[in-house]
Amino acid sequence: MDEAALLGKTVAYPKSYAPEILVKVPRRLNREIYGIDAPDTLFCGYDSWHAYEAGFITAKGLPVCGVVKIVYPASSEYLVESKSLKLYLGSMNMTSFGDTPGEGISLFTERIRQDLSQLLETPAEVCFYHEPPATCDFDFSEYEILENRPETTQAHFSVYQECPAYLTENSRESNEELKVGSHLLKSNCKITTQPDWGSIYIRMKAQRLPDKLSLLKYIVSVRNENHFHEEICEMVFKRLSDAYQPEILSVACLYTRRGGIDICPVRANHPRYLPTSLPRADILTARTFRQ
Repeated sequence: MDEAALLGKTVAYPKSYAPEILVKVPRRLNREIYGIDAPDTLFCGYDSWHAYEAGFITAKGLPVCGVVKIVYPASSEYLVESKSLKLYLGSMNMTSFGDTPGEGISLFTERIRQDLSQLLETPAEVCFYHEPPATCDFDFSEYEILENRPETTQAHFSVYQECPAYLTENSRESNEELKVGSHLLKSNCKITTQPDWGSIYIRMKAQRLPDKLSLLKYIVSVRNENHFHEEICEMVFKRLSDAYQPEILSVACLYTRRGGIDICPVRANHPRYLPTSLPRADILTARTFRQ
């Protein structure tokens, strides 16, 4: 089954556990477009998923509901298609796991871990959150939000197809480390063209840095691009890497949920530049305003 088999189609939720509905998508298909021929030499990273509508029942019929966080590496050959994951998790809503909630959670998460690891041919980490943790970490609290800069309201925005030229427009020499974000990220589903909304966070250090307003114009310019979330993240990373050969580069795209699931890919040119919490399944990270 390919990614077009479920997206944009009317598909009934399976009434019982259905791992066969999961669909994997080769990452290479989009990477070839941007010349990402050796991804492991360009970046490291993870895809973090939050499923807010996850649950099962115990052997005694007690429903258990919570949030599942799934993390797997960007080095995997495949990614999981989002609608298939939604249907897969939905197929487990009336499936029995364990005699008690605690036992059921262990069995439920292990089943998901095994199924996704087998599908993607890479280790997947899975954690289930039965109740909110005492604290939630947010990796990007110190990042400046570009659209909040005073000059933004006076600027003109008219390009809504990806325009890499903006990245080098008015660039400047700098010894500073750039940490900026924007809540204006929008792209469209590759198959259905439905809108995907999100926030993007960029950390960068290079001999030259992009102008902040021009960088925002670039982010806005991907508004009508048709790609999966992971592909948008890698596209932005590759464009910045090509333009600046940065010493430090990290790009994280935190998309809003659709169908009860959000997808948050992050890529960095060294593991030390990855955010602390987002790539870890055992930490439930704080949500952005729209997640």
